[in-house]
Order: sequence, then C-alpha cells, then structure tokens
Amino acid sequence: MQLSARNQLKGVIKAITLGNIMAEIVIQLPDGQEVVALITFTSSERLNLQIGDQVTAIFKSTEVMVGKEG
Repeated sequence: MQLSARNQLKGVIKAITLGNIMAEIVIQLPDGQEVVALITFTSSERLNLQIGDQVTAIFKSTEVMVGKEG
C-alpha cells in the first residue's frame, strides 16, 4: 500500500484500551518512545488490532501545535 502521507512511524502495539466508541492504541517505537492514537472502536475491530502487532502510525496534518512552559 502506498500513501501520500510521508510521516510514518513503525512500531509495535503495547496497549489497547477499548471504549464504547473509541479505542486508544499505544504504539511503542523502536527507540522506546510511545505514540498514542485514538481511533474508532469499529476501526480497531476491522483491523483486528492486538497487543504485539507490528503497525505503522501515519500522520497527515496541515497543523502542528507546539507549546512551551515558562
């Protein structure tokens, strides 16, 4: 599968928290950092996501916010 989104991070699913409508997916990157994605419950079922699965977090956005304290 080819995508137009260039920002792609490969990792392994570390945790899944299922809600009624949304699912929180924690993806551990090779360097130990984590990315958390919120997707629909239906999408998590359709993809049959399981802890330990190799996945790719794909970012397609026109806006990134940065904050700094102090």
